[in-house]
Amino acid sequence: MPETRFDVVGIGNALVDVLSHETDAFIHENSLVKGSMTLVDSEFSSRLYTLMGPGLEMSGGSAANTIAGVASFGGQAAYIGKVSDDQLGEVFVHDLASMGVHVANAPSTDRSLPPTGRCLIVVTPDAQRTMNTSLGVSELLSVDDVPADIISASKVLYLEGYLWDKTPAMEAYRFAAATAHAAGRFVALSLSDSFCVQRHHREFLNLVANDVDILFANEAELHALYGMDSTDDGVSRALQDCSIVSVTCGPRGSIVASPGATVWCDAYPVEPVDTTGAGDLYAAGFLYGLTQGLDPAEWGRLGALAAGEVIQHMGPRPQVSLSTFS
Repeated sequence: MPETRFDVVGIGNALVDVLSHETDAFIHENSLVKGSMTLVDSEFSSRLYTLMGPGLEMSGGSAANTIAGVASFGGQAAYIGKVSDDQLGEVFVHDLASMGVHVANAPSTDRSLPPTGRCLIVVTPDAQRTMNTSLGVSELLSVDDVPADIISASKVLYLEGYLWDKTPAMEAYRFAAATAHAAGRFVALSLSDSFCVQRHHREFLNLVANDVDILFANEAELHALYGMDSTDDGVSRALQDCSIVSVTCGPRGSIVASPGATVWCDAYPVEPVDTTGAGDLYAAGFLYGLTQGLDPAEWGRLGALAAGEVIQHMGPRPQVSLSTFS
């Protein structure tokens, strides 16, 4: 087995987030799908951007948020994703590198390629986030962008379900998963979004059954994957495919399950401001605890603490060092 350099390496869509508070009427007027992630073209993205009120711009992307969280806990983390050599790309790379994350890919200098991707996030008064994503150059992530040595040197390979929206990224995922398993590593997948599960239902069932060791989902995503209304039944079904299953249940808490035991973990009680990044940061705490050899109850506790921190403010990344929780 290759020497371990990293606790977790993440692969995902490298995006810069633009967040603003808007009303439910704004959602309706612009035909947005509340609470979902929708892929949009550059024309729609530009029009929506001009309509959004003052907000925040910061690095995002689901897997990148998780990796930032692992690093904030004090873990050794790496990230694989595609950005262009432009202003947003520079910001994205700087933000991760400043946290101690090893960024595996240099920004592309090919001017024929699209710009760095961005995600326009509308936050409504109920703290729900509605995401409209223009993938930009991130959708061109391919096998050539995945360094096998980084995958092999990481205890856990973590992937976001959103990768499945583009064929080259699907191929990169399969290559990365095969590389990780050949090196004796864990492969973790976040289902990301129930609409994403519905778009790729058959592929996700096959993916989870054959390539995934650790599955992250919320209740809606789990129900969508297995066509079950019962979360307990969904967890039991998922354990036929995976070694570890984690299901977040909103403010009630989360389930951490393995063939030997199932643990209930309470949520961290806070008043939510913006739920963007909650699942991403839950996965960060969970994976940090797992890779440090802690017990399953601690995986869920750290996940809950990290998620609780990130939903108390705008933006998908922690504003304090998560190492204080560990």
